[in-house]
Amino acid sequence: MILHELLSYETLRLIWWLLIGVLLIGFAVTDGFDLGTGILLPFAGKTDLERRVIINSIGPVWEGNQVWLILGGGAIFAAWPQLYAVSFSGFYLAMFVILVALILRPVAFKFRSKREDPAWRARWDIALFIGGFVPALIFGVAMGNVLQGVPFRFSDDMHIFYEGSFFGLLNPFALLAGLVSVAMLVMHGATWLQLKTDGAVAERARAFGSVAALATVALYAAAGVALWARVDGYRITSAIAVAGPSNPMFKTAEVAAGAWFANYAAHPWSWAAPVLGLLSPLLALLFLRLRRAVPALLASALGIAAIILSVGASMFPFILPSSLDPRASLTVWDSSSSHMTLFIMLVATTIFIPIIVAYTSWVYKVLWGKVDGQAIADGNGHAY
Repeated sequence: MILHELLSYETLRLIWWLLIGVLLIGFAVTDGFDLGTGILLPFAGKTDLERRVIINSIGPVWEGNQVWLILGGGAIFAAWPQLYAVSFSGFYLAMFVILVALILRPVAFKFRSKREDPAWRARWDIALFIGGFVPALIFGVAMGNVLQGVPFRFSDDMHIFYEGSFFGLLNPFALLAGLVSVAMLVMHGATWLQLKTDGAVAERARAFGSVAALATVALYAAAGVALWARVDGYRITSAIAVAGPSNPMFKTAEVAAGAWFANYAAHPWSWAAPVLGLLSPLLALLFLRLRRAVPALLASALGIAAIILSVGASMFPFILPSSLDPRASLTVWDSSSSHMTLFIMLVATTIFIPIIVAYTSWVYKVLWGKVDGQAIADGNGHAY
């Protein structure tokens, strides 16, 4: 109880905002190379054996990587219930599409090699491509829509009403954000293949990864310019009760041009995120060309983390702005669970996250090394 009293409501809200960012980055960095590898499958692998090598590079780890997505969804449900209610109901169809695409992956892993028929395997290869490309695109599209504001409002009795549509999400800026996501995950997948494969597959991955790294820089820069010139941000215009009740309607807010860049002006150190978002893919490109697999993968991961952090730095303290009623926008200070709930969750997270990280690290250590294509060709019974 003493610790509970020392950790103020304001502090716990800030900690959980940071933890959600950590979970999103954990998912993007780990499952991101799975998605990127799936996108690259038809291009980096030209023969059936090469594609089996690519599939087996992620086959043993993809399930563990998706734990971060489950953790993120659970944390949003428990720590930010209003965010969960708006996003999971408003983006329901988009999330359903993502779910279908993600379900295709394990089915394709299991069934692709059940028959020798080339047409059968080609169809499952398409499924794996879809399972990588669609989530990568829609996750980015969702982020682009969050930056623009989501069309939701609260009624007088605090019921949530979402007034958007699935195709309304596919606006130009959101699609640009989606392309940023696809490019950076293709880059990440290519660095993973550089690490886990050799020969022709690694060389093709290096070529595609180099293009994807340049595309990431160009598209991310274009998105930043578009955000400044075309997308209005949000700002709070009333006093902020950082330890107040979780009721967004107790504040006032407005839409203002350039508001998403106010935090960078107020806190110059926050420029580190977008700068690293531009420089890290270039470092990944350099290491790819030098055939330095581990530094390339780390630089790619840093770039992904920095791009996600730059969104959080721009929007803080907003989590989900409302384009219909800026006052209804969800912020760090007015949309969380109770003080006690956040504290209990933090205790559990402090115990279990290190266990998850330690176990995951051990798995990657055990599976370290390149996929043996010859062993797959000789009929390794454990290979996909």
